[in-house]
Amino acid sequence: MRAMELKVWVDGVQRIVCGVTELTTCQEVVIALAQAIGRTGRYTLIEKWRETERHLAPHENPVVSLNKWGQYASDVQLVLQRTGPSLSERPNSDGSAREILMMTACECPGACFGLSFS
Repeated sequence: MRAMELKVWVDGVQRIVCGVTELTTCQEVVIALAQAIGRTGRYTLIEKWRETERHLAPHENPVVSLNKWGQYASDVQLVLQRTGPSLSERPNSDGSAREILMMTACECPGACFGLSFS
């Protein structure tokens, strides 16, 4: 299976995710990107084409999804969108903030699948 680059827009900047295959899931891409930008939280990957948006499920394969667009695939944008705080960012019941924990490489499945960024 051939690895490829996946272009994902993050905060208005295009990021290149390397080492993506047809078996790579959206969840792996999202976790790896969130780790690369150094921000915790809940994220989703959105497929945008013209005025149409579709949220990709964590188990979906973004390469397979893009291939379904055929000749329009190059016009489709993948966008990483933060949808909320992580569990570690939510306030405690007493109103105080919890410490924000960053994922380490061993906690991030994306790092184990050889994903890298530029």
